[in-house]
Amino acid sequence: MSTNTYDAIVIGSGISGGWAAKELSEKGLKTIMLERGRNIEHIKDYVNANKGPWEFEHRGGRTQKMIEDYPVLKRDYPLNETNLDYWVDEKESPYTEIKRFDWFRGYHVGGRSLMWGRQSYRWHETDFEANAKDGVGVDWPIRYKDLEKWYSYAEKFAGISGNRDGVPILPDGDFMPPMDMNIVEKDVQKRFKDFYKDSRHFVIGRTANITVPHNNRTNCQYRNKCWLGCPFGAYFSTQSATLPAAMATGNLTVRPWSIVTRILYDKDTKKAKGVEIIDAETNKTYEYYAKVIFVNASALNSAWVLMNSATDVWEGGLGSSSGELGHNVMDHHLGVGAGGRIEGFEDKYYFGRRANGIYIPRYRNLNGEKRDYIRGFGYQGSGSRSNWSRDIAEMSIGAGFKDALSEPGSWGFGMGGFGETLPYHDNKITLDKTKKDKWGLPILAFDVEVKENEKKMRVDMMNDAVEMLTKAGVKDVKGYTSDGILGRGIHEMGTARMGRDPKTSVLNEWNQVWDAKNVFVTDGAAMASSACQNPSLTYMALTARAADYAVDQLKKGTL
Repeated sequence: MSTNTYDAIVIGSGISGGWAAKELSEKGLKTIMLERGRNIEHIKDYVNANKGPWEFEHRGGRTQKMIEDYPVLKRDYPLNETNLDYWVDEKESPYTEIKRFDWFRGYHVGGRSLMWGRQSYRWHETDFEANAKDGVGVDWPIRYKDLEKWYSYAEKFAGISGNRDGVPILPDGDFMPPMDMNIVEKDVQKRFKDFYKDSRHFVIGRTANITVPHNNRTNCQYRNKCWLGCPFGAYFSTQSATLPAAMATGNLTVRPWSIVTRILYDKDTKKAKGVEIIDAETNKTYEYYAKVIFVNASALNSAWVLMNSATDVWEGGLGSSSGELGHNVMDHHLGVGAGGRIEGFEDKYYFGRRANGIYIPRYRNLNGEKRDYIRGFGYQGSGSRSNWSRDIAEMSIGAGFKDALSEPGSWGFGMGGFGETLPYHDNKITLDKTKKDKWGLPILAFDVEVKENEKKMRVDMMNDAVEMLTKAGVKDVKGYTSDGILGRGIHEMGTARMGRDPKTSVLNEWNQVWDAKNVFVTDGAAMASSACQNPSLTYMALTARAADYAVDQLKKGTL
């Protein structure tokens, strides 16, 4: 058994893990970041980043073998040959579905920071007050003012491009110059504003793609190949941003192929003393020791680590004394919206492939309005022209067909909703000890579903989308909806929620585990509610805030 001692251990290397490593190492702590998967080096390992569609054997599509090997990933867009190696091998790392949950994972250095959608929005005070106001879940132990300066801190470092729109429900931030709307989006925006005035808003998305050079990163080149890894470092990822900053301190060690099996808990001190890992390549076991541990394995795997720890003290694992560990699973429910056709712009096109779209912030159940559900939703969308791959059924193969494909197709506009899911205690994950993964470890079992509040919300999400596009001059508008299966939003939250009372929550206001105050959880697991905005910017802010507090407490000797 090999032992190694550091000041801090960070479990996971995705968006929040990268931030934890950066903050702790910059503050002088000798830190080790443990990642269960392989290393991916910035630029060098983005092997498909500069390929054209014609350079892929199946033009970027999916094969029958891929469909057979990835029964979960095939359920939605992620399954394709362009970045297949970024997604988890489902045979090695299975999970049990008591109820269907589409879990799309990335086990490698950088985690899903290499594949995320990059939409980056602050939460509003309303979002932090909602649980208390509605009597749902538990009250957040913090408010917007507690995170405000940390939002700014995260935005300035990560590089968020956006416009200061002055929308009350969507706080403005410290932005780089925004990306531009295309001509059709500007036309739809004008019609939208003429009809809705200030009751609803239509803005350019706020995205973690830099628009000016920043921290040795080159601004976005409008290639829209983000999920292949960006050799320019134009979008925020662990590889492009937090890892270089952390490594520059000389205080960070990165250890890939390191599956953390449990946190080592000391009953005498009532604190954690380190972690145990399995080397994913050799199956050998090692222990690492530290004064402080940040758990950032992503919401569901962070809960798994806690559930698998200190089971000799708490049957449900470290942090389970409240009975809430693994419960209150949330995601944004989507797969609902509308699209249609735009006339009159056949002589217009747009520059490049903008890695962004438009955003319509939440407007329902605000300012005294009451629907037959609580909370709300927002939309993401865009206007675009179809390309050479469109289907032209009325033309036969030949010169006319090829000539037609050399011209852009008609303009369309589409948008999809992102709805808030409430924190239901019975939406939960548990350890399925009857089944094991490749390394002999128990796997997670999912018992999670959308419920009546979300189903009622989805009716508005589709009908409102149809109405808004119609009012904005879009033709032949058609709405769409689906089953709303959770997981496919890839915004898992809530399994180790923050709260004010150790009897009803896993973490306190500083993201400390009530049961072990030197263990911090700052990824999606910590969320007490889900709002409807993309959550990653909030994870960054929470992580930076918690790391600052942890180092301060270490200096004071309280940890």
